[in-house]
Order: sequence, then structure tokens, then C-alpha cells
Amino acid sequence: MEVEVKLGLPDRVAHGRVVALLAPFRRETLRQENLFFDGSEKELPSQRAILRIRFYNGQARCVVSLKAKAILVNGISRVEEDEEEIDPSVGRECVMEPKKLASLDSRILKRCKDEFRVKDFVGLGGFANVSDVFDWKGLKLEVDETKYDFGTCYEIECETSDPEGAKNMLEEFLKKNGIRYKHFEASKFAVFRSGKLP
Repeated sequence: MEVEVKLGLPDRVAHGRVVALLAPFRRETLRQENLFFDGSEKELPSQRAILRIRFYNGQARCVVSLKAKAILVNGISRVEEDEEEIDPSVGRECVMEPKKLASLDSRILKRCKDEFRVKDFVGLGGFANVSDVFDWKGLKLEVDETKYDFGTCYEIECETSDPEGAKNMLEEFLKKNGIRYKHFEASKFAVFRSGKLP
């Protein structure tokens, strides 16, 4: 189970202020390309599941993820998540020809076929994300700039076993620095599928 705090930032200016304030705690910047897939019969969303291939920093790393039964309330997301690394060149081949996912030797894709009864895969498209990662007060923060075809969204994410405590710390930090925020009620995938910014 992945548990994350998700706080939305109103614009590029607020995002820039947060990144500048956290600069002493920066660990790395990740450039992510997120591409999503479904079964040809729409088997995954009908069972509240999402299949994603994510590329990190071009071809440096590739991870296939299956997320299921997501709940996002008051800025706290809870979702079952299973991840597995695959060869980036194989990942690119699957993006170009999604049907190749069915023959990939992968625990996650076997789950898609066995558990969710997916026979053929189709691509849904995706979005790019720049994630500045910080180690701050015992928390790993990701300050994201997500670029969709229809606009850009900014948020702070924090994966944690204590979501209420982490959310309180983040809200206090933002309020102290006069930075507006909101609790996200939709995942990046849900925003992508809706075609409009939250």
C-alpha cells in the first residue's frame, strides 16, 4: 500500500518559491515520462486499476507499475501499488507497440492477464513530469511540475507511513511562508484522463 500526501500549488510562482526554500535539502531532479495502458476491453479502469510505464531521465531507468483501488481524500492518497523494473529499450518497444506487453516476461503483466483478464493491451498516452526530490525534516518530498497536453499542474507529494503528521508539517511550512495550496482530490492519471486541470 502506497500512502502519499498530495498538496496542489496554484502556479509556477508558488512552485518556484517552494523549490527555492527547500534548495538546501535537494537530493535530485527526476525527469519522468509517464505512459498508460489498458486492455482492449477497458478491463483495468472498470476494476479501478492503472497500468503505467515510467521512464526516468530519458533511458536511464524504466519501471512498470500496477496501481489499484486508489482512494484520495483531503490530500491523502492510499493505493495498492506493485512495481517492477524493466529494460528501458523493451519499455520503448512496448510504448510503440502496446500489444508486445502481453508477451513480456513480467510479474506485473502476468497479474494484468491473470487477475484482471487483460488479453490485448492498448496505449492511452501520457504526460511528462519534473520531480525535484528533497530530504526535509525526515520526509522525502517530491515537488512536481506535471505537463499535460492541456496545461501544467504543480504539487507536493510525500510518501509516508504517517500521512496526517506529514500533511500537518507541510501545511505549517506552506502557511508560514505565505504559499497557497489545496488538497488534491484527483490523481495525476485522473487529471490526465479528464483532459482539464483541477
